[in-house]
Amino acid sequence: TKTLVEGVVAGIAGYGNCIGVPTVGGEVTFDECYNGNILVNAMTVGTVSADNIFYGTASGVGNAVLYVGAKTGRDGIGGATMASGAFDSEVEADRPTVQVGDPFYEKLLLEACLELFQTDAVVGIQDMGAAGLTSSSFEMAGRAGTGVEMDLDQVPTREPGMTAFELMLSESQERMLLVTAPDRVDEVAAIFARWDLECARVGTVTDDGMVRIVKDGMVKAELPAMPLSEASPVYHRPMAAPADLELRQSFDPASLPKLDAEDAAAWIERLAAHPNVADKKWVYQQYDHMVRLGTVVPPGGDGALVRLPNGKGLAVTADCNPSYCWLDPWMGGAMAVAEGARNVACVGARPRAITDCMNFGNPEHPEVMWQFSEAVDGITEATKALDCPVVSGNVSFYNTTDGNNIHPTPSIGLVGIADRCDHGVCSALTEAGLEVAVLGSTSGEFGGSLYQKEALGRIAGKPPAFRADAEQALVNLLVDLVQDGVVVTAHDLSIGGLAMALVRSSIRQDQAVGGRYDLSSIHSDLGTALFAEDGARALVGVRSAQKSALEKRCASAGVPIHFIGSSGHTSLDIMGVRSLDLAALKHADQYGFERAADL
Repeated sequence: TKTLVEGVVAGIAGYGNCIGVPTVGGEVTFDECYNGNILVNAMTVGTVSADNIFYGTASGVGNAVLYVGAKTGRDGIGGATMASGAFDSEVEADRPTVQVGDPFYEKLLLEACLELFQTDAVVGIQDMGAAGLTSSSFEMAGRAGTGVEMDLDQVPTREPGMTAFELMLSESQERMLLVTAPDRVDEVAAIFARWDLECARVGTVTDDGMVRIVKDGMVKAELPAMPLSEASPVYHRPMAAPADLELRQSFDPASLPKLDAEDAAAWIERLAAHPNVADKKWVYQQYDHMVRLGTVVPPGGDGALVRLPNGKGLAVTADCNPSYCWLDPWMGGAMAVAEGARNVACVGARPRAITDCMNFGNPEHPEVMWQFSEAVDGITEATKALDCPVVSGNVSFYNTTDGNNIHPTPSIGLVGIADRCDHGVCSALTEAGLEVAVLGSTSGEFGGSLYQKEALGRIAGKPPAFRADAEQALVNLLVDLVQDGVVVTAHDLSIGGLAMALVRSSIRQDQAVGGRYDLSSIHSDLGTALFAEDGARALVGVRSAQKSALEKRCASAGVPIHFIGSSGHTSLDIMGVRSLDLAALKHADQYGFERAADL
């Protein structure tokens, strides 16, 4: 784990920091199910003028097909097909070479393309991702209803003797395929030459609907574009709920330990140091999150917020709780969307769209197909309720090693838009004297919760229910409260429940701010009030002058509100819990992740 964490973080930092794009947010989760198959999902968000969008189409019979960017090597061959096969931990040959990225070439390619887009020379353009030249050529032709004839002898290479198979399947990075009119080729080539990048005419758009691959003067492959790109086979694989689903969901909250003052304090301290809760500063301090000077709310809280040129804010977050998804993939998928919506709402942004990465095990197993189908349905329901469409994504199946499937992990990357980003609201209780309140109701949902898993040593029960009306009302309320400056702090309640929200809000700033709190209005049972993970809840802090306004807005929105105390004490004091030392909590939060991963 130490090697994996260090390698992944260094790779993201080494590329992102060089290309000049801030890395502003993310999520790190540990679970035994990933021991043989780690997941690394990345989302990049950009802005574009609505009247200046370019599409991946190979239109116009006779137009030139150009290869631009870095040269092609043998790295990454088989990467796409590797994603459709299970691993055997004893056979290293199962793990093919990985693409070798060069961020400096990527920066040059990005800038060259942006310069090119200032002209009207581009008919169509697409990056070479999975399956390299194969996917880009077939997809561009398929979308346009045309064909493409390519001469692979014209493809710039950095290794001698590459075969047609290798050239078509290489996943070398920093490459694009674009289509332009024949009389614009020299103009396009001049732009890429200025950026010291390759530009070669490798083909021509045809009218026969075929992608024809020529090398050494011989046709090496000839296939219709449309069936491969636009008519993919639809699999109707057998689906069945896991045979042990009823056992998984069998859980009695009464089996959880009864907490006295000392036990409750010990559990708070223990969970604060858990690697899924503790601060990930070790990770994000290695990332440049301030380049271009647009970052308003940096990593470490709920959603990140970046200032746009028009003065509005773009909020981003990444969320998924695989424990919820393992117990009930429909509910887990829905709650991943809901948590993302709450996170961006806490920085004053209204959820606008999501991209998802659907990570699952072997789809040939009926229970995995059932998990996948259920998660898709759950995400669908949540995005409809929160008016937050799915605009892109990908699917990663066969995350299986030695027959062991990962837990279903539909990672949600959510983007929101804030009308303004100068409100100064953050997720921490940054000052004394704030009236602190919990928005939303607590019924005591523990299934898949961190406390339940740690206390009983297993994941069990039914996860927190997705309550569409409650989530929608809370999100809309939070956006208005933050945008109008009613609240000083806003922090959603998720993993670890209210206890972990209070801990994080108290200590994640330069100067820790304690407080005195009474949770009896949240729930009569102390353990439930502290650690239940019911959805549709948030922790807010408000100055006394705005307390009445907050109450009125909550009443108008139909969102329950419970004032639990005020900030500004030298320790974290919760009625019924032994007083918690802020320095000790800060140490647990600051070093828990590093200690767990042996960093």
